Amino acid sequence: MVANKSFLDAVKDRRSIYQLNKEAPKSDKEIVEIVNQIVQHVPSSFNSQSTRVVVLLNEEHEKFWELAKEVLKPQVPEDQYKSGTEPKLNGFKAAYGSILFFEDPQPVEDLRKAFPLYAHHFGDWSEHTSAMHQFAAWTALEAEGFGANLQHYNPIVDQKIQNEWNVPQEWKLRAQLVFGGRAGEAGEKQFKPLEERVFVHGAKN
Repeated sequence: MVANKSFLDAVKDRRSIYQLNKEAPKSDKEIVEIVNQIVQHVPSSFNSQSTRVVVLLNEEHEKFWELAKEVLKPQVPEDQYKSGTEPKLNGFKAAYGSILFFEDPQPVEDLRKAFPLYAHHFGDWSEHTSAMHQFAAWTALEAEGFGANLQHYNPIVDQKIQNEWNVPQEWKLRAQLVFGGRAGEAGEKQFKPLEERVFVHGAKN
C-alpha cells in the first residue's frame, strides 16, 4: 500500500480517474494477487460467493475495448459515435487493464431454494455482493497507486465478450473497472451535508 495509507485514506482518495495510461505501478503478478485477495475475503450474502471476475491486462484489455467499439458503432448515430463514444472508448483502451465483474446466478438460485422465506431478496443481495467487490477492488488499486473508473457497458457487450473469453453465458456482467497509471486527477466533488445523511442515536462519548 502506498506510504502505508490507511483504509479510510484509501476510501477518501478513491475517485473516478478518466485520464489513464499504461504506466502500471505494480506488476501483473501483483495485480492478480490484489484481485485474488479481494475475491477471497470480500463478504457475500449467506456466503454465496457468487461474484466472478475476469482480469484483462495488456493486449487482452485493449481487445475488450475494440470489441466494445465493434458492438457500439452500429448502434450509435455516426456523428455522436465519432465525437463522443469513440474517443471515450479509446480513453479506456489507453489504460492498463480492465476487471470485469460478473454474478453467477446458480448460487443465488440455490439460496432461493434453501431459504424460500427470503427468496425475493437474493437477487438484490447478489447486486450488493458485486458492488462490495467492485468497491474493494477499486479502493485497493487506488491504494497501490493506480487510478481507475467504473463503467457499465453491459448488457450491450455481454455476448460478444463472453464468447471471446469463454465466459459462461448464464453469468451476468455487472460492471467493468478500468485502471492504469494516473495521467490526470479527479474533478471537484460536491458533498451533501452529513447531517442529512447520517443519524446517530445513543452515543455517549
